Amino acid sequence: MTTGSLFIISAPSGAGKTTLVGRLMAADSRVVHSVSYTTRSPRPGEEDGREYHFIDVQTFLAIRERGEFMEWAEVHGNFYGTSRVWLEESMKSGSDVLLEIDWQGAQQVRRTFPEAVSIFILPPSIAELERRLRTRGSDSEDVIARRVAGALGEMRHVNEFDFVIINKDLNVALGDLLAAVHSARLRFPRQRARHPDVFSFFDQD
Repeated sequence: MTTGSLFIISAPSGAGKTTLVGRLMAADSRVVHSVSYTTRSPRPGEEDGREYHFIDVQTFLAIRERGEFMEWAEVHGNFYGTSRVWLEESMKSGSDVLLEIDWQGAQQVRRTFPEAVSIFILPPSIAELERRLRTRGSDSEDVIARRVAGALGEMRHVNEFDFVIINKDLNVALGDLLAAVHSARLRFPRQRARHPDVFSFFDQD
């Protein structure tokens, strides 16, 4: 049993996941962010090794062939993957690891780590989702239409997740996210792994 917890956070584009995760990381120093690999181009303000490890398709496929990804997926024509070795070592050291992945990746991770805690972030409505995508000002109408259609498909998998947060008000949603993280840490297997001295009476029989 690793002492660290594994949190999966998924959401359709425009639901506010990136903002919420950033607020969570600022509020809870025990959570470390897994930096995934991707073949998409960096967005303005993104840095290699911070938001993602930005690599080309050939490099991504080579890493995948070596079996070094715990999960990988193709989303909107780009590849994304999570380093299995880094994740396992981080959890063994006691860190709580947070993965930002889509529902396909979440399914793969749960097969390897069934104890992972999965959280899905929903927008309050499709109309609000579309408004947020337009507010970014970086996507064409065709791209926005594809993202909205993709979001509808992603949200059909919401029932596969342990917690669901509706991001209507950012502060309320952050409180819900923090509550989900704290609740997961209080589960019996995790408490026993983190505090073996407290549960030493189990070994006295």
